Amino acid sequence: MRLVLLALLAAPLTPLFSQSNDTAMKPAQKTPATAHAKQAKPKPAAKEAPLAPLSVHERTVQLLNRFTFGPRPGEVEQVLALGADKWFEQQLNPASINDDALGKRLGDFPTLNMSPDQALLIFPDRGTIQAVADGKRPYPADPNLAALYEVQVYKLNKDLDNKKINPDGKPAFPQPSDAELAEQKKQDQATAARIAGDLFALPRNQRMAALIKLPVPERIAFTSYVAGDQRNLLLSEFSPRERELFNAMGSNVGASYQIGSELSQAKILRAILSERQLQEVMTDFWFNHFNVFIGKDSDQWYTTSYERDIIRKHALGKFRDLLLATATSPAMMVYLDNWLSIGPDSLANGVNPANPNSKKGNRGLNENYGREVMELHTVGVNGGYSQADVTALSAVLTGWTVDRPNQGGPFMFDPKRHEPGPKQWFGHTITAASMPNMQPGMSEGVQALTILAASPKTAHFISYKLAQRFVADDPPPALVDRMAATFLSSDGDIKAVLRTLVQSPEFNSRKYFRNKVKTPMEFIASAFRTTATDPANPGALVQTLRTMGMPLYFALPPTGYYITADQWMNSSALVDRLNFAYSLTENKLANQKFDSAHVLALGLMSQSNVADHAATSTPRPHYAETLLSTNEPVSASGQDVALGVLENSLIGGEVSQQTNQLIHKQIDQLVTPTTSSSETLNLLTALVMGSPEFQLR
Repeated sequence: MRLVLLALLAAPLTPLFSQSNDTAMKPAQKTPATAHAKQAKPKPAAKEAPLAPLSVHERTVQLLNRFTFGPRPGEVEQVLALGADKWFEQQLNPASINDDALGKRLGDFPTLNMSPDQALLIFPDRGTIQAVADGKRPYPADPNLAALYEVQVYKLNKDLDNKKINPDGKPAFPQPSDAELAEQKKQDQATAARIAGDLFALPRNQRMAALIKLPVPERIAFTSYVAGDQRNLLLSEFSPRERELFNAMGSNVGASYQIGSELSQAKILRAILSERQLQEVMTDFWFNHFNVFIGKDSDQWYTTSYERDIIRKHALGKFRDLLLATATSPAMMVYLDNWLSIGPDSLANGVNPANPNSKKGNRGLNENYGREVMELHTVGVNGGYSQADVTALSAVLTGWTVDRPNQGGPFMFDPKRHEPGPKQWFGHTITAASMPNMQPGMSEGVQALTILAASPKTAHFISYKLAQRFVADDPPPALVDRMAATFLSSDGDIKAVLRTLVQSPEFNSRKYFRNKVKTPMEFIASAFRTTATDPANPGALVQTLRTMGMPLYFALPPTGYYITADQWMNSSALVDRLNFAYSLTENKLANQKFDSAHVLALGLMSQSNVADHAATSTPRPHYAETLLSTNEPVSASGQDVALGVLENSLIGGEVSQQTNQLIHKQIDQLVTPTTSSSETLNLLTALVMGSPEFQLR
């Protein structure tokens, strides 16, 4: 009954998204070589009535909705007091904003600050463990790491033994029965409890040393089965490095996926907790624009440094610098296969100009990156290039590769792989040129990418994508043109382009107010931010995003995830979001704590801080106080007061009459005379979070 009624809340959104459907929200499963964006052609500007401007308060809400992952309680009033433009300028300079509280939380994830080879050392892939097991690679010198590798080698050998088959087709080692497995698990749990008691008897700084001295089977039993309060207390008293070792010993063979797990959890924490919200929003935008798929080969250990050192570092800089940084990153080279590309007439393909008898091999160009860097990263699908230009640019970029990708090595230029000679590309002749600290062959690629970065078509395409993210799914052409002009006049200065956007009459008009649908990532982050809820279990939120069809860093096609409403809003999506809201508010989301009374109190406090509150409001009704201080059933009038406060604090304004009617219908169905105030508040909060208006930003 509940889900049937909840699905009715989709009705107010239906007219907004005529292209929506009832299929599950799942990203298109396209291969990186063939997946291309369907980019809408800008429509001719039509004569329209003058745009109605936003009020000062609405403009502040607009800025916070678009350039944060949702305003926190009281933040609208804070920005109003500071001045919206001053707040925006502060956000454009993230280094000036203290973010120590977030930094402390991110300390739980040490791989965030590691180089790829360092992270791979702590969370080795299966190939590394196999090499150690075969004696082709030594155990690490560090005793803690050596203990970890011992566990992983033990697990690998056990896996291999279980797969061995005798000549008669029977398993070489008898498989244990279900009863034997259950008994073994029981013994391992007892072992884990015993070891936990032994460790807690030791000083904190001696526990890991004692753990790694245990026999390997006992280490495995302990890291796999220590549970409940013992596990939580132990982990809380480990150092971050010790916690990494514990998790790695408890992981399956090939624990490198843990690097991506840390990165995903950190992303949701950044979205919810960071004071540098604009930087995080732009990092999310540019990562999606220059997407890489973390599941592609060695990108599972390159993606962390890609986001940290490439995307976030350049998110508010010059576009050319960002483009060149992505092009010289191992993550992009691996994802779009350019590291495999070899010039047909290169030395690496057997062609030696000094030896006329040399025989050309059968290796050649890989055109994936050469195509996508034009189609998706710069000039766009309508940018005027041809297939010949794709081939020529791919030749220009030969030699751009990765040194030892399976060991986390860096980007490198290999002149032996580079296609020699001049190339005719995109109306230009590209030849080797002398550049400081750069080999001539590599300079060809830098020339080509610099031309792309400065192209008017790139200026328009990037401006279109920015306006689509921050203004409307179908952005106004006149605004895009002005942003493109700023892009060109400022040498691709991203900050300057954003200033043009936020100062425009279009961005500051009612026509484009609350007209963008939140992606699952934006929805979940805003649910936590608007309720001031601490994300105690980011891993559960990462899993929720996967359920909603947006697994972080797992967008397979180079288009990344779509940011338009038709991709994310349908009845199935709304039910998923409502189910999440119910789980969150009822404290059923993986031990995540939620306090609806606190949310209501923050909403009341926020209202009392509005400048004109004293002149326009009446004293708070006694039944609102009752909602906060008792657990008795709430009257209908009290429910209305609470609903109004929640709508104002979570949405920033009133909801439609249709939504209110549906919420009241839900209340009538689910609230009984014996329903407590806390249960009623949980229900009201969930319904507001599930309302169509909360899906918009």
